[in-house]
Amino acid sequence: MPGIKLAKLPDRTPIKLAITVTPDLHRALSDYAAIYCQTYGTNEPISEIVPHMLESFLSADRGFQKARSSLHVDDT
Repeated sequence: MPGIKLAKLPDRTPIKLAITVTPDLHRALSDYAAIYCQTYGTNEPISEIVPHMLESFLSADRGFQKARSSLHVDDT
């Protein structure tokens, strides 16, 4: 097989999660979606915005990143 620059693509199979949020959090998420729409001119449902919010939060959490890397030291 020829060597190519692009590595094998990761699993991209979506996983559906069902969560329950408080009314206050739901209002905040609804407000965020409204502000997102005002900012970008695109009406996105909360269910599409939240995964990106979580990904951004986790990637910015240096404590989490450090602790997570120690969980996977033996994974090869």
